Amino acid sequence: MQQVYLSRIAGHVGKSVTIKGWLQNRRAGGKVQFLLVRDGTGEIQVVVSAADVGQDVVEMVDHLGQESSIVVTGEVKEDKRAPGGYEMTAASIEVVQNAEGYPITPKEHKSPFLLDHRHLWLRSSRQRAILKIRAEVIRALRDFFDSRDFTLLDAPILSGAACEGTTTLFETDYFGNKAYLTQSGQLYQEAGIGAFGKVYCFGPTFRAEKSKTRRHLMEFWMLEPEVAYADLDDIMVLAEDMVASVVARVLETRQKELAVLERDTAMLEKVTTPFPRITYSEAVEHLRTGGLDIEWGKDFGGDEETILAKRFDKPVMVTRYPSALKAFYMSRDPEDEKLALCVDMLAPEGYGEIVGGSQRETSLEELEQRIAEHGLPKDAFQWYLDLRRYGSVPHSGYGIGLERTVSWICGIRHLREAIPFPRLMNRLYP
Repeated sequence: MQQVYLSRIAGHVGKSVTIKGWLQNRRAGGKVQFLLVRDGTGEIQVVVSAADVGQDVVEMVDHLGQESSIVVTGEVKEDKRAPGGYEMTAASIEVVQNAEGYPITPKEHKSPFLLDHRHLWLRSSRQRAILKIRAEVIRALRDFFDSRDFTLLDAPILSGAACEGTTTLFETDYFGNKAYLTQSGQLYQEAGIGAFGKVYCFGPTFRAEKSKTRRHLMEFWMLEPEVAYADLDDIMVLAEDMVASVVARVLETRQKELAVLERDTAMLEKVTTPFPRITYSEAVEHLRTGGLDIEWGKDFGGDEETILAKRFDKPVMVTRYPSALKAFYMSRDPEDEKLALCVDMLAPEGYGEIVGGSQRETSLEELEQRIAEHGLPKDAFQWYLDLRRYGSVPHSGYGIGLERTVSWICGIRHLREAIPFPRLMNRLYP
């Protein structure tokens, strides 16, 4: 009999079907066993009765361990009381493998244990809900840019130069030369706009930051658009439209997963455009009135971002940071050279920066001077400088961090749950 996936079980009420999956839970009731079976697309309650399959099968099922892999054939019935609203009456059960001693039990486990067993922890309802939402966020981001005539331009993972500073580079040998795992695909997207006008890349990025905070990973995913003939205001509108679109998509399609996470969606429902905007200088004043003694020119950390974000009920965009705090490729404010034409979008509820972007420097002479000031090797950036020699135009772009965005939408505390296999300072396993 042909396999039916549980995501499509509603179309098979009254029919006999076969499902293939894993035993998530089991409870006994005399001569009847109630199995909760998961196949990756959904869950269903399977009723195993001695009257239908024989007492020997009921006794066999009684000895199945959690996460045993099984194949069930039976009739589908609609039952509002059952998980998912449907139930199967088993006619036959095939045990593919009886899992004994599954280590993740219903009791509470500490984080190190769960991370050691991340390959199994993924099977829990909470982790599945988070990663389903992650997948939806990725789809929504791609759909957003594809529908606006952006071209996907893949950026290399291995690079010969730094983009975001040399102190957080993962270095590797490249046939006798030094190479680095990418910190960002941005510089390559700047090359792409000369060919396509509007481009984006999406992939893993790496930062060797010696940080153990809940907001940092050594490997994370980032989507980075770049737009020719766009200024800072243009990409701020693009960024807020993007975030509002993604949140609306998750609210529309992932209510079940949000409910599993017990996420209060009232805050997410407030994420509509336009977003509030303040300058860095105004942000400093907000922090001072909030009781924080901070000097102008100091970068914002997690504490400062949390205080700022709590003043707003939707993401806030902080613009024009001191240029001394920012990367070499950012344009200076023509009205004040001490400021960069840049923006950070801070998520509400204490989740910090999810988007960072800027208007890019278009002057060849200025870029050459900045590269020297930052102590970067000019030879490694000759190709990048060519972009200012041949058809340079005003352009802007940003990056959105996937895990921070997913953490905020899900309402989870730590980024390590927002990626299938987190890479932390002290963790490279599994």
